[in-house]
Amino acid sequence: MENINKNRLFMASCISLIVTAMTFAIRAGILGQLGADFELSDTELGWVNSMAFLGFPIATIFGGLVYNSFGARKLMIIAFVSHVLGLLLTIFAGGFWTLLISTFFIGFANGSVEAACNPLIADMYTDNRTTMLNKFHVWFPGGIVIGALASKFMTDFDMGWQLQIGIMLIPTLIYGFLFFGQTFPKNENIVSDTKVNIKSLLSPLFIFMAICMTLTATTELGTQQWVEKILGNSGASPMLILAMVTGLMAVGRYFAGPIIHKLNPPGVLFASAIIATIAIFLMSSATGSMVYVAAILFAIGVCYFWPTMIGFVSEYLPKTGALGMSLIGGVGMFATSIWQPVIGSWLDSAKATAIDAGASVEQAELMAGQETLSNIAFFPLALILLFGILFTQRKKLEAKRV
Repeated sequence: MENINKNRLFMASCISLIVTAMTFAIRAGILGQLGADFELSDTELGWVNSMAFLGFPIATIFGGLVYNSFGARKLMIIAFVSHVLGLLLTIFAGGFWTLLISTFFIGFANGSVEAACNPLIADMYTDNRTTMLNKFHVWFPGGIVIGALASKFMTDFDMGWQLQIGIMLIPTLIYGFLFFGQTFPKNENIVSDTKVNIKSLLSPLFIFMAICMTLTATTELGTQQWVEKILGNSGASPMLILAMVTGLMAVGRYFAGPIIHKLNPPGVLFASAIIATIAIFLMSSATGSMVYVAAILFAIGVCYFWPTMIGFVSEYLPKTGALGMSLIGGVGMFATSIWQPVIGSWLDSAKATAIDAGASVEQAELMAGQETLSNIAFFPLALILLFGILFTQRKKLEAKRV
């Protein structure tokens, strides 16, 4: 890998992931403003959210299929152009339909980042893939911390939502500059035969992990994306909770190496499912300071889900190559896109029921948020069973590793 500046490529990848994360955090922070400005219901806001999660898997499927011929460089050009286009279109959006289109472009950019950077890092750091993928994915929660704090600060000082979207152009231009003119590795350490990759996707283990990914992603991102609407009347600051949760996740992922070595990926996933279930059940009944306690548990629970799932596929299903890593992330985001309008409708329905029963608007919103969290808790509950099965098979999986 001579003439390849691995540190610069890794740094650029991390900054592109920061942009991806900031889009999630800032959109979560401005949902209320968008709803007020454009007179949108929670269900309509759910459809806007879903475009980000739909654009993502479309990009990862496309990126995974063409990675072997395109390479990471061309995919990152697509990501850069889509980020700039999506952010500008959002700033100048005129209503529901233009928000749908602009949010789709942002989702497509985010998916392109994952499709390019996960195999790029796996190729560059072949001896410690899961550890380095966790260090890369530090910057998803890290970027959410940056975005959540920026959104809270700008909202507190009555800065418009357009300006909040606009600040994301700064890290976008930085990662574009860092990638510009760099030499990229040439798929030396991942299986780059697309026919072999596609055939390997039919493995029962990959299908099992894809099903699990629909649940891990919705547990993590379904809760985070609605934090402002779910916890807005709980007596705790939603954006501070989001910043705290994702800050803890960033620290956890940075120090993931020893934990993954000690427990191995199936053990990490099983333990995460148990903690996430307890946390969301606690959050569904907590108010005031107890919300922060439940949120800390939630951070520990969902911390390792996403990068460990991708690392698992890379290590235990190596023949799926870049396509496997891209698709496992795409499956997670696609499932989350499907559940966004459903979560929005849960909030609308529970709020209407509470108001009909005589609750005030503030009480109704709190009750709706808690009921919605109770529903979301069934996702990690199912994962306890699924990852429990995976954990019992860990010795067989280790024996089959290539």
